[in-house]
Amino acid sequence: MAQVFHRSINWVAKFSIIAILGLVGGLFSVLLNINRLDYVSGVGVARDQPVPFSHKHHVTGMGLDCRYCHTSVETSAFAGIPPVETCMTCHSLIWTEAPLLEPVRAAFRDDVPLQWTRVHDLPDFVYFKHNIHVSKGIGCTTCHGAVDQMPLMKKAETLNMEWCLSCHRNPAQFIRPRDRVFDVNWTPPADQELRGQQLVKDYNVRVSQLTDCSVCHL
Repeated sequence: MAQVFHRSINWVAKFSIIAILGLVGGLFSVLLNINRLDYVSGVGVARDQPVPFSHKHHVTGMGLDCRYCHTSVETSAFAGIPPVETCMTCHSLIWTEAPLLEPVRAAFRDDVPLQWTRVHDLPDFVYFKHNIHVSKGIGCTTCHGAVDQMPLMKKAETLNMEWCLSCHRNPAQFIRPRDRVFDVNWTPPADQELRGQQLVKDYNVRVSQLTDCSVCHL
């Protein structure tokens, strides 16, 4: 019987199989890594807000402590978003006619909250408690970045599972003294690993349990 297909078809068939496998593998790799892309995670992207609040001005310029606005950060899971009454504590006296702050004044007059856009918004299936992290010596800038240098608030980290686990597996590299948790100028010392291991013991951080699914996914 005469040969139906030319011998070159064998090469085409092999190449097609390899190409298909490569394409499937490439797509699978993209799906696994897509959350690492800044475009997807939103890292470095300033979100539209009703008022362009500058952390750099208020923290670095005015010297405000994080807890002045985020009042519940030490006591509850949610750090708290300041009501307009907090803003008007100062802005009823200064910048009282600034057009930029009219949304704040309007919200205060009408007794309605400003609708801020969440910058650090975790999925509903992730449970995060600010007070636990604060009490265990994890500073604001560890997760939120150098907020004191941000004219507009942006995500500094992806906050994806891989990133969180890098700390949960070895908290000694990030943990700091409790009295420095809100210090935006704190930097890890040269012997951070050694000091961190001691703080892990002092603060009774149970490292062996930090990677349990139930810690973040109730």
